[in-house]
Amino acid sequence: MESMKRTNTCGELRKADAGKRVVLNGWVHRKRDHGGISFISLRDRYGITQVVVDCEQNSHLAALSAELRNEFCIAVEGSVRERPGSMANGEMITGEIEVAADRIAILNRSLVLPFQIDAEGSGESEAKEELRLKYRYLDLRSSGMQRRIRLRNEAAFAVREWLVKQGFYEIETPTFIRSTPEGARDYLVPSRLYPGKFYALPQSPQLYKQILMTAGFDKYFQIARCYRDEDARGDRQPEFTQIDIEMSFVGREDILAMTEGLMGYVFKKTIGVELPARFTRLSYEDAMERYGSDKPDLRFGLELRDFSPYVAASGFQAFKDALSRGEAEKNAAAAKGITVPGGAVKAIVIPAAAMGGASYSRKQIEELEAHAKIYRAKGLAWMKAGGTGDAPLFEGGVSKFFQEQAGRICGELGAKSGDLILIVADSSGKTANTALGAVRSKLGKDLKLTESPDGGRRFEFAWIVDFPLFEFNEDENRWEAAHHMFSYPQEQYHATLEKDPGAVKGDLYDLVLNGYELASGSIRIHNPELQNRIFGIVGIPPEEAEAKFGFLTEAFKYGAPPHGGIAPGFDRLVMLMAGETSIKEVIAFPKDSFAKSPMDDCPSEVDAKQLNELHLSVIYPEQKK
Repeated sequence: MESMKRTNTCGELRKADAGKRVVLNGWVHRKRDHGGISFISLRDRYGITQVVVDCEQNSHLAALSAELRNEFCIAVEGSVRERPGSMANGEMITGEIEVAADRIAILNRSLVLPFQIDAEGSGESEAKEELRLKYRYLDLRSSGMQRRIRLRNEAAFAVREWLVKQGFYEIETPTFIRSTPEGARDYLVPSRLYPGKFYALPQSPQLYKQILMTAGFDKYFQIARCYRDEDARGDRQPEFTQIDIEMSFVGREDILAMTEGLMGYVFKKTIGVELPARFTRLSYEDAMERYGSDKPDLRFGLELRDFSPYVAASGFQAFKDALSRGEAEKNAAAAKGITVPGGAVKAIVIPAAAMGGASYSRKQIEELEAHAKIYRAKGLAWMKAGGTGDAPLFEGGVSKFFQEQAGRICGELGAKSGDLILIVADSSGKTANTALGAVRSKLGKDLKLTESPDGGRRFEFAWIVDFPLFEFNEDENRWEAAHHMFSYPQEQYHATLEKDPGAVKGDLYDLVLNGYELASGSIRIHNPELQNRIFGIVGIPPEEAEAKFGFLTEAFKYGAPPHGGIAPGFDRLVMLMAGETSIKEVIAFPKDSFAKSPMDDCPSEVDAKQLNELHLSVIYPEQKK
C-alpha cells in the first residue's frame, strides 16, 4: 500500500490547495449517501475532511463505498476542489474544500461499534465509564479525548520549557525504592534475587529530591510517576503524575513566586489565559474560619461567619451546649498538652438573588442538612430574613430564639429580606467549619455560583500557608505529621517542639485552584538533629528511624543545604485547564473507580511458576477466615 501512503493530513487542506492531487489516510467518521453521490467524513487526529465519491461514474468505487462503515480505516486518493460558497462548512477548518475521490483502499475493517464515538457531534461518547474504559482505544478517538490528550502534551512541554529556561535540570529518580511510611500504602514489588525482600513503588520522589539538593544540583524537576495504594476517586487514582520540583538556598516566598511564574506561563502558552502575577494568600486558620476548607473555591463568596456572639442572649440551648462542651473539651485537652480549637457556631447567609429570587424549600434545606451530617454535623439550623430594612424579622426554623436580635444579626451579617441563614454548631470548631464549608461548596455548585457571567471559565488560585505541622491521632493517642515528616517547623517553635506540638506551624504551603488542592510543598528539614526530633514527636524510635530513613539523615551530615520544593499534580492541573471534573478524562489509560483496568483486565492472577520464582504464595481472604 506504499502508493496509498498519505501526502496530507485530514486537517491540513485549504482553499489554496484546490486542484492538488492528494492521498489521505484515516477513519470513516460519518457516511451519507445522496442519489448516486456518497459523502465521507474522513478523520484523523488533525481534523476532518469531506470526501466525495461519484458512485454513478465509477462502479468499483461505488462497491467500495457501499461497504464502508463508521471507523473503517481507509486510504483515499483524489483531487482537492473548492466547495461552492453555499456548501462551505464554516464550522470545519477544512470546510471550504472537499476531495473528489477516484481511488479508495480499505486498510482495515471495523466491527460494529459498542458505542458511538462522537455522539450527535458532541465530540464525546455517551457510553458509561466502564464501557469507555473497556474500549479505551475507541474512546480515545473521540474529538474530546483527542483534544484533552493534546492539551496534556502541550502542558507538559510548557512545563519543561519554562523550568529549563529557569535553570532547572530534569533528573529521573528510581522507580524501585525502599518502602518508607509516607501516609498511604506502598505498592510492593517482590525481589526474585533476594527472597523475602521487596522494592516499593514511590509515593513521591521526596527523599531522592532532597538527596539531590544535598548533592548540589540546586534546581531539580521531574514530571514524575507516583503510586499510592489508596481508594480511587474522581481526582485521584493509584498511579498519577506530578510536577516534582526542588530548590536549594530558598525560602517560602521563592518557591511561591517560582510556582506563580510556572503556572502563568503554562496557562498562557497552552490555553491563552492570563493569570495574575501574584496569587491570593490565606493562612490555614483563615481559610478554615472563612470557608470551612483548606482548599476553598474562591470563585464565589458565601463566607462563613461567627454566630456565637448571638448565642448567650438567645434561648436556644443546643447552641449553648455546643459551646460549653467545646470549652470543656478544650480545657481537658490543654491539660494533656494538646491544643484544640474549642466549640463554634458558624453561619452562612445565602442572598435571595443567588437563589434566583426564590426561597429555598424545606426539602432543599433538608438535603443540605443531610450533606452537613456527612461531615459529622449534628444538624443544620436555619431561618429566613424578612421584614424591612428598618424593622427586620426572622421567619421559620430557629427564628423564634433570635427574633429579639434580628436587627443586630442582620446588620452585622449583612442579611437582607429574602435571604436564608444556615447555621451549624459543634463542640469542635473544626467540625463546625468543615461541615458548613461542605454545605458552602454544595451551594456553589447547586446555585451555579462557580460559573462566569459571560459563560467563560474562571481560574481562582490561592496559596494556603501556615499549616499546623502536627495532628493528634485520638484513636492511636499519638502525634502525626500533618503533611510529611520532612517539613521544616517555623523558627519560632523550635524551642517548644516537644512541649506543645499542636501549636507548631510548619513552613508548609498548598496551592489551591477552584476548590481543588493543586500542589503541596514545604521548606524541608536539612539538619539531622532537628529531623530526629521530629521522628521522636511522631513516635518513630531511633532504631526504626535509622532503618527507614538512615540514608537520608546520613546525607544531611555532609553539608546539606537549606532547601524546599513543591509538587503540582499534573493530572489535576490538566483536568482543571480542560474544564473537567475527573482526571480520567485527561489520562490515556486510567484505572476505574475500583483501581482496575477493564481494557486489559488488570490486576490479574499470575501462574504458579511466576510465584515460585518470586518465593511467594497467595493467601486468599477466605483462607484467612
